[in-house]
Amino acid sequence: MGYFHSVTLDKEKCKGCTTCIKYCPTEAIRVRDGKAVIIDERCIDCGECIRRCPHQAKMAVTDTLDSLDNFKYKVVIPAPSLYGQFKKEITVERILNSLLALGFDYVFEVAQAAELVSDFIAGELQKGKFKRPAISSACPAVIRLIQVRFPALLDNVITILSPMEVAARLVKKRLQEEKGFKVEEIGVFFISPCAAKVTSVKSPLSTEKSYVDGVLNMSAVYAKLINNLVDEENMHLLQKANGRGIGWAISGGESLALKSENYLAVDGNENVIKIRELLEMGKLQDIDFLECQACLGGCVGGPLTVENSFIAKKRIKLLIDKYGTKVKGPDNAYQKLSDFAYWVKKLEPREILKLDDDREKALGKMIKLEEILKNLPGLDCGSCGAPNCRALAEDIVRGKGSEFDCIFKLRERIKVLAEHMVELSNKVPPSIGKKLG
Repeated sequence: MGYFHSVTLDKEKCKGCTTCIKYCPTEAIRVRDGKAVIIDERCIDCGECIRRCPHQAKMAVTDTLDSLDNFKYKVVIPAPSLYGQFKKEITVERILNSLLALGFDYVFEVAQAAELVSDFIAGELQKGKFKRPAISSACPAVIRLIQVRFPALLDNVITILSPMEVAARLVKKRLQEEKGFKVEEIGVFFISPCAAKVTSVKSPLSTEKSYVDGVLNMSAVYAKLINNLVDEENMHLLQKANGRGIGWAISGGESLALKSENYLAVDGNENVIKIRELLEMGKLQDIDFLECQACLGGCVGGPLTVENSFIAKKRIKLLIDKYGTKVKGPDNAYQKLSDFAYWVKKLEPREILKLDDDREKALGKMIKLEEILKNLPGLDCGSCGAPNCRALAEDIVRGKGSEFDCIFKLRERIKVLAEHMVELSNKVPPSIGKKLG
């Protein structure tokens, strides 16, 4: 099976420093021949390696503004986290108007769609439609993490479309009905804070094809906006969303929008993994809703953002207070949402730990893996190019590594060979009789 990944490697910049392998939550990176290598089936496109790489060798492949030329009518759907990148003096209204000045014809806030999705999820939770604790599907990196490391929890995932996808569908429908455009004439572009959202568009888990036509790098868009902000006197009234939808940009924001009381909000890959482990052990059963985001602080901490996540989170909180969290109640868009809200694809686990298609051979390899692991030092130093000793043992069993990739095992071997060389150097062929010199 092939995988699309927005996270890519620039081999020219990569120094083989092993920093990335230490922080990857799914052990998807190895260093081989002095360069990092990404294992496709393990990578969840969380972008942690982008954030951590000291040489900027990891990057996210996104679309550019030139892609707008492929469509007759251009629509921008900004993520709520975009608002947190600007100083509080720069209003949401000004940001939205400045987006139009970049060449877009129409703007539809993802935050507005988030309010609709919040209402829909809240209603479905009240009906008991999801296994408790119900796990938010808002962060695509977290969902792929569950596929890779916690497949037993897949039945807990809320399989309702993300605000990004809902926004794209609603705006295309509206423009077809109100302006008479054909669907192929409308280009919808999402401004993303992370690589995972790019992958969710190019290779969606929820649908056969995304309604989003392109994904723009938030940092690149910010650079254009900050230097080309429109004058306040020339603005149109574009903002529709209130604090409920904008709050989805930060950890705990979705739970706030759901008006959920019995919830747990967790952010950061390491923390998410710890909570998932507890959940897999049968704990946390008293929780109704579990909100998890791969990036610290939530989407405002995404690897494609520009502002410090703590500062951006503070700004989003100010916007929540400013615009309020009042529930507006169902409208026509909400009624339309009920027609397509659920995923059409079944969420399946990724078989990344399968050592062999033949069960008997796989069992033999697992036994061999454990034997190799016992002989490794257990220091998990990463010098071998794998994140830990177990990962190296797995690579060896798969035929993609050697015991002597471990610097300690190599040193032991060199020491033995050196002793043999000394021993041999003192031996004299019988024909010579005695040592010369």
